[in-house]
Amino acid sequence: MSVPHHIQANFREVVPALKAKEAIDEANRCLYCYDAPCIKACPTSIDIPSFIKKIASGNLLGSARTIMDANPVGASCARVCPTEELCEGACVLNHASGSRAIMIGLLQRHATDWAIESKASLFSKGEDTGKRVAIVGAGPAGLSAARELARLGHQVTVFEAKEKAGGLNTYGIVSFRLPQSISLWEAEQIESLGVEFRTNTQVGVDIAPAELLANYDSVLLATGMGYVPSLQIEGEELEGVLDAIALVEETKTKPLTDTMMGKKVVVIGAGNTAIDAATCSKRLGAEQVQILYRRTEQEMTCYEFEYEFAKQDGVEFRWLVAPVRILGENGRVTGLELMRMQLGEPDEKGRKRPVSIPDSQFVIEVDAVVKAIGQTRYLELIESFGMEHKNGIVTIEDGTYRTSNPKVFAAGDVIFGGGKTDAMVVDAANHGKRAAAAIHQALNDYTLQV
Repeated sequence: MSVPHHIQANFREVVPALKAKEAIDEANRCLYCYDAPCIKACPTSIDIPSFIKKIASGNLLGSARTIMDANPVGASCARVCPTEELCEGACVLNHASGSRAIMIGLLQRHATDWAIESKASLFSKGEDTGKRVAIVGAGPAGLSAARELARLGHQVTVFEAKEKAGGLNTYGIVSFRLPQSISLWEAEQIESLGVEFRTNTQVGVDIAPAELLANYDSVLLATGMGYVPSLQIEGEELEGVLDAIALVEETKTKPLTDTMMGKKVVVIGAGNTAIDAATCSKRLGAEQVQILYRRTEQEMTCYEFEYEFAKQDGVEFRWLVAPVRILGENGRVTGLELMRMQLGEPDEKGRKRPVSIPDSQFVIEVDAVVKAIGQTRYLELIESFGMEHKNGIVTIEDGTYRTSNPKVFAAGDVIFGGGKTDAMVVDAANHGKRAAAAIHQALNDYTLQV
């Protein structure tokens, strides 16, 4: 079945790449600060002045190496990082009269795009140590750890439940922001270092955790998170009630059609995944898309640029409302009953708690309800490795990424939680790098003891 041309066009990358001259001109604006605040603002500490200076001098290979050396998923992060909150937000030119921050994200994309198009080989495998490490999950944290460990000479096997590597970057971020080809290239770079990927292999189902513990010197758990939890309201079984994570994945793995969504769509939640689900729905042909949130604009967790993008796409926002019941006829969604809310005392994350207003229910007509209220954690898998956790957030030793099981380390979303915001892709990459260093140190310490 052919994809309607307008739908296909809707899923092409929204932000255009810099042309060669534009990139050089922008690179030449950089002050190449000695004590660059942009480096400190980057979770993976990319030497930003250095990679920009290499672009200015025409050394795109060197620029790409500088980026990817610090961040193994640097091509993806060039597209999805909230740069205005990180490196660009820290740029000294923000404070210069009549000036603006260097477009660091687009320059990072320029260099990594060149590496992709040139089929450049950026790194090589280290001398074999004879040590074997298993990594569970091929998302940003797992990939970053795998790349670092391979460069240190360890034999690395990555177990991934899905068909392709990349995790969130491959399946969970909309194509018009991050095409699959980018994250798959990052995985190919890592595979070229001798890392073995066992895809379509779910640990705990296709292979037992005990087998990994017996056959590998160390194990890294980097599974990310799972499906969207239940709203726990009447009518969730109706056709037309969708999981936001699954919706985004379908747009990246199945043929796009203008019949995938109804005309009136509501998305429950106001995080980055909710924004992706809403903009996907709009681009799939929905006439009206509303994001419904039980708090206000001030408390939502999505990035500012995501919020602005959604508004530009025509997504509407309704604050201080919560779903009570999903209505339907003949097994299909037809409406949603909502209750008005007000804000009360702050919760454990510092956000004001939403409190329902009695007798304030009302009904709106909808064709589809998309759930985007966070994700579940892999509790059974975590416990099968014998690790301590708090509500699915794995407990690690300070600075070591080692869990209560001394042979198992953890990185990424499995250790992130309790803060006011969701983890960023670049945070997961940083976790992976640091966990790899901790594993390498532990393997060296063990070798010295033996």
